[in-house]
Amino acid sequence: MSEAAPLLASLAPLLTEWLPRQRWFAGKGRPIDGLAPVAATELTPGLLHLLVQVRARTHQPTHTPNDCYQLLLGIQDVLPPHLSPALIGRPTDGPLRGRTVYEGLADPRLAALLLERLRVPGRLGPLRFSREPDAEIQPDLTPRLLGAEQSNSSAVYGETYILKLFRRVGPGTNPDLELPRALAKTGCTRVPAPAAWFEAELPGTLPMTLGVLQPFLAGSADGWQLALGALSVQADFTASARALGHAVAEVHRALAEALPTTVLDRPQLERLAAAMTRRLEVTAEAVPALRPYRSALRDAYDELAALGRDGQTRRAQRVHGDLHLGQALRTASDGRWSLIDFEGEPARPLSERCRPQPVAQDIAGMLRSFDYAAAVGRAAGTDWAERSRAAFCEGYATVHEDPREDPGLLRAHETDKAVYEVLYEARHRPDWLSVPMSAIHRLAGGHRATGVHAP
Repeated sequence: MSEAAPLLASLAPLLTEWLPRQRWFAGKGRPIDGLAPVAATELTPGLLHLLVQVRARTHQPTHTPNDCYQLLLGIQDVLPPHLSPALIGRPTDGPLRGRTVYEGLADPRLAALLLERLRVPGRLGPLRFSREPDAEIQPDLTPRLLGAEQSNSSAVYGETYILKLFRRVGPGTNPDLELPRALAKTGCTRVPAPAAWFEAELPGTLPMTLGVLQPFLAGSADGWQLALGALSVQADFTASARALGHAVAEVHRALAEALPTTVLDRPQLERLAAAMTRRLEVTAEAVPALRPYRSALRDAYDELAALGRDGQTRRAQRVHGDLHLGQALRTASDGRWSLIDFEGEPARPLSERCRPQPVAQDIAGMLRSFDYAAAVGRAAGTDWAERSRAAFCEGYATVHEDPREDPGLLRAHETDKAVYEVLYEARHRPDWLSVPMSAIHRLAGGHRATGVHAP
C-alpha cells in the first residue's frame, strides 16, 4: 500500500477526469471527490494492475460510497498512433512522470500478456490466477477488444476464448464465475464453462473476482439481434422463443441441482412483496407518470404477500438474475441456445445477487424483453410479443412447471421489472419511457384474464 499511494497520487488528476467518461463507471458522469489506493501490481513491464476506491461527489442508488474499480494501465514513453483513443494522460509528477498512461486492454500486446498470465496458474502479489485442470488454453491467440460492454470490458482471443474483466469489484465470488462453474459440474452445456479466472486476495476480506475466461461462441447471434431481424422481415419468432424457453428451463433445473434451494413461506413472501412495494414508491416519487398506477400495481404485490398468509409457499433457487434476449446466444450451425452473463444486475449488492429467488424473476425479465423487441421493431400493438411470450412459456413448460400456472407470482415479478425499467428509462433514455409505461398500463388492469400479458 505504501508504494501504491504515491503512484495513485500522481495518477489521480488524470483518473479523476478519465473515469467518469467510461461507460462502465457507475457514477454516470458524476464528478469524483477522491481516490484511495487498494492495490497496485505490475503484471509485466509496461502493464500496471490497479485497484482503486472511488468516492463520488453525488451518490446515486447505483453508486455506493467507496466503490472499488479495477484498472489495467498501459505505460509507454510514446504512444503509437493506433492507440491514441486509449490515452488517459501523462503524469506531471511521481514515479510515472512524463510517461504516457493509457487503457491497457486496448493494446493487443498487453491483452496477450494478460492471457499468458491466465494460462499459467499462480500468484503475483495480491493477484491469484487459476485455471480448470482440463482446460487447454492455446498460446499466441490474437486478442481484440469488444466495444459494446456497459458495466464490464471484454476481449476475444482468436475467436476461441472471451475474457470478461469486471470493472466495479467487491469481496466475494462473482456469480458469473460461481454459477457457470457449478453448472459445468452438473453436465449442463447451455452455459460456457469457465476455463480460467483471476482474483484479488487482500488481507481481512474475501477474495474478489476480477476476470473470467470462457469459450467464445463464434458464429452466434444474441436473441435481441435475432428478434429484431425477424421483426424487420415480419417473420415468425415463436419457434425460436419456444426453443429458448426450453433452454432457460434446462438451466434453471441444473442450477437447482447444483446449488442449495430454499422455500419461501409467509415471512419471506411478505418481505419480497414489501421490497417490491418500496421500489414502486421510490420510482413513483421520481417519475410522476407512474403515480396514477400506484394503487393498482400495489395489488400485484399484495396478492404475492397474500400467498403466504394463505399458508402457501414458493420455491427459490439461484437464478440468472438479469435475463433478457441479449443474454441468450443462438449458434447458427445448430440453432442451439446458450445463456451468458450470470453476473446479475451489477448495480445491486453482491449479497443480493447471490440470494435464491423464484425462477419467475428470470422469466419476467425475458417476457419484458419481448415487449422491448416489439417496440423497437415497430410491432407494438400487434400480437408479436404476446405470441412470443406464450411460445417461450410453452417451451419452458416442457422441462419445468409452466410459469403461467402461477399468475400471481409471475405478475408480481413482471410488474417489479417494469417499475425498474420506468426508473431506468426516465433517468437515462427518456425517449424510451413509453415502452415500460405501456406495460405498466397493461399490468395495472385486466391482469386476471391471463398470466402472460398481451401488449
